[in-house]
Amino acid sequence: MSVTSIIDRLEAWGPGTLPGLDSAQSMAYCRKLALGHYENFSVLSRMVPESMRNGASVVYAFCRWADDLSDEIQSSEQSLELLAWWRAETLACFEDGKAAHPVFVALASQIDRYRLRPEPFLDLIDAFEQDQRMSRYSTWDSLIDYCRRSADPVGRLVLRLAEQDHDPVSLKRSDAICTALQLTNHWQDARRDLKERDRIYIPSECHDIADLETRMKHTIEIGHAPDQTFLEEWRVMMKGLVERTWPGFEQTDQLLDTLPAENRPMIWLFAAGGSQVLRRIMQVNYETILFRPKLGKLAKISLLLSARRAARRRSS
Repeated sequence: MSVTSIIDRLEAWGPGTLPGLDSAQSMAYCRKLALGHYENFSVLSRMVPESMRNGASVVYAFCRWADDLSDEIQSSEQSLELLAWWRAETLACFEDGKAAHPVFVALASQIDRYRLRPEPFLDLIDAFEQDQRMSRYSTWDSLIDYCRRSADPVGRLVLRLAEQDHDPVSLKRSDAICTALQLTNHWQDARRDLKERDRIYIPSECHDIADLETRMKHTIEIGHAPDQTFLEEWRVMMKGLVERTWPGFEQTDQLLDTLPAENRPMIWLFAAGGSQVLRRIMQVNYETILFRPKLGKLAKISLLLSARRAARRRSS
């Protein structure tokens, strides 16, 4: 089974289809999806304990499908219809044990194993639905509320898979890190979000740039700043946003201190990957309206090599 476009996948496994895959086949599909996408680090890297790999694969596959139903469908109306279908499938899986789609067949096989609850999955769907209804943000608090549903549930699910979600303080620290990861992604993708999806996640209360959207679009169109002041105004704004994002990553050490040694490399890696992207934004002088800063292969390899060392140092 290859990793195909969402349109091809809907033809095979969309509403009304009966794929007929058993639990083992469905889990194999989720694992292949988790291994085959373009994220900074594989969900199934060596940093993920073997005991968590099936659960991590299912969570990733669920998120990948929901994200694609939100971002890769050209019509917001159709996206909302498909996300409503995804929500109904989620509820049927958790409430009635019914599943036909391979993601939910695999999920059903893991609910008891990891004692999963539907709320984090439903929160994620709610955030994806919001992306279809809301493309501009006026306040920082409204953006943080979006992150609470679009990012924080993933961290809580990871802690559930690790059986480390019993401490409210650890959950709060996980939420802070996940929110920081989501914010970093917004600042990194500011150009792409507007160009490809007509979304601006920068809250209007966080800047005083006149005609921001018009000047962003003009910059994207011509490939450079449209006037003598815009790029400097952008840098000042983005620097302020980056500074507001750092405190979330500063929760990483405290969270790691509460986790078993086997779980630390995985958590450290994802937090470190996000903080490295934030540093890249700083290194390119905050000019994310001109291009998308990202980690190169050497930086990724370095982080992978550092993950276990960082976790061992915390154990010594």
